[in-house]
Order: sequence, then C-alpha cells, then structure tokens
Amino acid sequence: METREPEVIRDKDAMRKWSRSMRSQGKTIGLVPTMGFLHDGHLSLVRQSLTLSDVTVVSIYVNPGQFSPTEDLSTYPSDFSGDLAKLAAVSSSGSDVIVVFNPTNLYDYDGGRRKKTNGGGKVVSCVEEGGLGHETWVRVERLEKGLCGKSRPVFFRGVATIVTKLFNIVEPDVAMFGKKDYQQWRLIKRMVRDLDFGIEIVGSDIAREKDGLAMSSRNVHLSGEERQRALSISRSLAMAKASAEQGQTSCIKLKDMIIPEIVGAAGRIDYVE
Repeated sequence: METREPEVIRDKDAMRKWSRSMRSQGKTIGLVPTMGFLHDGHLSLVRQSLTLSDVTVVSIYVNPGQFSPTEDLSTYPSDFSGDLAKLAAVSSSGSDVIVVFNPTNLYDYDGGRRKKTNGGGKVVSCVEEGGLGHETWVRVERLEKGLCGKSRPVFFRGVATIVTKLFNIVEPDVAMFGKKDYQQWRLIKRMVRDLDFGIEIVGSDIAREKDGLAMSSRNVHLSGEERQRALSISRSLAMAKASAEQGQTSCIKLKDMIIPEIVGAAGRIDYVE
C-alpha cells in the first residue's frame, strides 16, 4: 500500500476543531507529545497509541518553556520532513489515522508581530524576562524537586505547562510518554490526577539501541568516542539491577557500584538515585 504523509495542522484553533470533529464521530483520540527528530522510541509510542485509540495526534514542538537561557534550545536537532516520512511508514494501514500538530509558537500572544531575540538573532526562551507575554505556569511542587529538577530548576514547570497546553488544545483521551524520562512521566500522571484531566496517561518502557544506549534525539550530538563512553550508564545500571536481583538491597552499595563505572568512563555525575 502506498504510504501517505500525515496531515499537518499548525494552528491551535484548527487543531481543536479537528479533535472535536473526530469526537463528534465517536472516535477516541491519542496524543504523543514530542519535540521532533523522531526515533524508534517515539515511533513505538505512536504504534501503541494507534492500538489504544481510533486516531492519533503526534505533536512536534520544541518547547522553549522547559529550557533555561544556558541550555540547548537553538541546537536541538530537527528533521521535520524526515519525521513525516517515518510517521507515514507507521500509518501504512488504511485504518491508521495520524495527524501532526506542529505549531509555530504556543507562547506567542501578539500574532507573531514581534519576534523576541537576544540581539544576536537567536530566539530567546520564554523563560527569560519579556518572553512574549506568557506568565502562567503549572507546577507539580513536590515531584519536580530533586533528580533532574535539582540541576534544571525551570524544566518541569515548562514540561507541565506545555503538556497542559497540549491537553487543552488536542483534548485527547489517552496520552503516551516514555519512561526514559521517568520523573517526567510520574509528574504528568500526578498533574492529571490533581487537576482532574479526563485523560489516561500511559508510560512505555525505554527503547534502547542494540548496544544498550537509550534512544534519544540528542544522541546525534555525540561523537563516536562520547557514544562509547555513554554506554557506561546502561552498563552500570544493568550491573546494579543484577546485584539487586541477587539480594543486594542497600541503596548506598548499589549507588557505589554505579558511580565508579560512569566516572571511570569520563562521565560527570549529576545524580544517581
């Protein structure tokens, strides 16, 4: 069967209208939020969504709200045409409906008349002062602390806010999240419970390369040497898992098993928990 690229919707009002049209036909809607540069981990979420809902929306949007001014917003990898081709291959069945929601800026409330830059032509994160008039944030106050939130203090408020925006625009019945970002998945589940969203949050297991490296869009930035060193993370976790299964229940000893493995591969420890 000839593959056909999915419909692309860029306007949030048009996206909401499409979703409500599907719902009026009795169809259930799945949402797979992504920042693009799709890999097999993303595509596994899309396939799972297709089994759980009648139609699936894949959002492709690099969310400036979760980046601090010192992070890699401007260098996040992108291949929109490649993403569409990958999604077309997933939806080769005539009964599979995938729509891509690709908004320009979900924090821009002046209709694009003003483009905020830092003076060098680089788009400024809306986290910064004067970020296009956006000042309402969603916080999951306890679960956003510690782990990844310790070194990225604005990250999870940005995640919770953009996911809330996507939920309000797409109005899905089910939403898919990968457990690679475990804290994010748990935080979204808590947010949905606390704010009474009528949405089922499904977590999918980590997708890994054959050598054990967790699939990530940012892996494209790794040199060959860095990629080999990065394997120390999955290798040390596997060692700790095997030790725990053999009866080692001391968290301190398990952490002490992981840390030297990563440091020995020239890694820098952010946290091991």
